[in-house]
Amino acid sequence: MSSRQEEKEQRRREREEREQAEQSAAKRKRLVQIVGAVVVGAAIVIGVVLALAGGKDENVAGATDLASAAKAADCVVRSFPNEGQAHVEKQLTIKDFKTNPPTSGDHNITPAPDGLYAPGNEPELRNWVHTLEHGRILFQYAKGTPAPRVAQLQQLYNESALGKPAYHSVLMRNNTNMPFAVAAVAWRHYVGCSAFTDKTIPALRAFRELYVDKAPEQIP
Repeated sequence: MSSRQEEKEQRRREREEREQAEQSAAKRKRLVQIVGAVVVGAAIVIGVVLALAGGKDENVAGATDLASAAKAADCVVRSFPNEGQAHVEKQLTIKDFKTNPPTSGDHNITPAPDGLYAPGNEPELRNWVHTLEHGRILFQYAKGTPAPRVAQLQQLYNESALGKPAYHSVLMRNNTNMPFAVAAVAWRHYVGCSAFTDKTIPALRAFRELYVDKAPEQIP
């Protein structure tokens, strides 16, 4: 073989070796990129799952506490569909709602302020339903409730929720002739107790802890 042919053959082999080396390097680079993307994606998924699981665990724990306390007090816990949340000017009665006490529905544009209301001075139905939409908890007791029991509710009302005394709460005498001795109401939920005993307070407390600030409009 002539020297020129040998040189050509040598250059061909060198070119093929360079191409193979470049291809191998490109494959390794793509593999590293794929592995990196998989690791990052897995980390993101794990983070989201853990975050969701944390919130779920907290809600599950709160619901479990409420269910246990309600059972001990012989109270019922109910959740309902949203009946609407439009602003209306007309007077409203319990007949305008599907539950008693109401947990949602059309209401007056002015919400009832947070606070403790003396019997006979409680806010109108159309106003306190709007208060529920703002994430408030309404503790309601039936007409004729003994003063010592009302005092227990006042003490509960003044307890801290989310680290603040009487946080986003209302205490009032019920004005819808509800079928309960005492109840706590939130947007789309209530716990109602046919009898008011010492075991009732833990159920009402657990209800507020679970449902305060859980509503369509979060108003400070």
